[in-house]
Amino acid sequence: MDEQHVLTDRQGSVGRLTLNRPRALNALTHGMVSAISEALTAWEADDRVRAVVISGAGERGLCAGGDIRAIYEDARAGGGASAEFWRDEYRLNAYIARYPKPYVAFMDGIVMGGGVGISAHGGVRIVTERSAVAMPETGIGLVPDVGGTYLLSRAPGEVGTHLALTGAVVGAADALWCGLADHFVRAERLGALRGALGDAIGGGEGEGEAEGDGVGAVRDVVARYAGVAPEGRLAGDREWIDGCYAADTVEEIVDRLYGHGHPAAKEAAETILTRSPTALKATLASLRAARALPTLERVLEREYRASCAALGTVDLVEGIRAQVIDKDRAPRWAPRELSGVSEAEVSRFLEVPVGGDLWGECGGS
Repeated sequence: MDEQHVLTDRQGSVGRLTLNRPRALNALTHGMVSAISEALTAWEADDRVRAVVISGAGERGLCAGGDIRAIYEDARAGGGASAEFWRDEYRLNAYIARYPKPYVAFMDGIVMGGGVGISAHGGVRIVTERSAVAMPETGIGLVPDVGGTYLLSRAPGEVGTHLALTGAVVGAADALWCGLADHFVRAERLGALRGALGDAIGGGEGEGEAEGDGVGAVRDVVARYAGVAPEGRLAGDREWIDGCYAADTVEEIVDRLYGHGHPAAKEAAETILTRSPTALKATLASLRAARALPTLERVLEREYRASCAALGTVDLVEGIRAQVIDKDRAPRWAPRELSGVSEAEVSRFLEVPVGGDLWGECGGS
């Protein structure tokens, strides 16, 4: 079944990956992560494949994230399977970031959580007018992962802190401005672009003359289909975002947001207070640390520790229950208030998991 959930084919010299769980918004399972990794590994060694394109089946999105129903059941049972899933998923994220051939991600529709991990680390990232990009993990008791704290810590000013704590969804223009994407292409043109990439980077079974090779050729093709994204809002909100989110604690951030006077700042404060207090404090610590870490691999290792730590909290199971299982949108966090989260609890998110770190003997620079 997992093989059917990741479709692979080749057009010309372009290897194509299609996530094929449209009824589940193409949510990633462990088997899908393995299938993507295996395809990329095979294509890296295949001279006939000069570029890779990843997209999602259906009209709703590339990928809504990991299969959190499976994480919910595993967390209730002890959490071993989720740790193994994250280990392979995060290693895949790092592999995508270092992939030696052009990796083109069609970030159309919903792209959240794990969907960001398999797209925003790619070399050529395309958003559309339908794109809805987010890292909403604090709403289910998790810290942003899949390299999300790496990406958000490098967004302009404190915008990444705002997006991480609130889980706010951004459209195409804001994704481009934040550095989560590279090009805007209207959704109706994606099919033609996919075909043009196959034609331009080699035809048939690797035969015939290719018009170009490498990321430059891919970008030349994309440029012919790209346009200007509808206007975003984050750049205009920098003044209150930077001033409020520069605080050292989540409590102070909330106080500054309430005291600023801008309606959007108050709305952000109210959103933050609906999130897991423990996840919020661990997220802020992770973001601040990610700024100083030199590589994606180092950040992913820290995120792996945080995710494994979350498996042992009440909030992860409760957050998924409220958002996905019962859908009552009324999680009962423990503790319920930011003031109840101790420094010791936050420090737990830095500890090496019982089963070992992300890279183990494989290293990671």
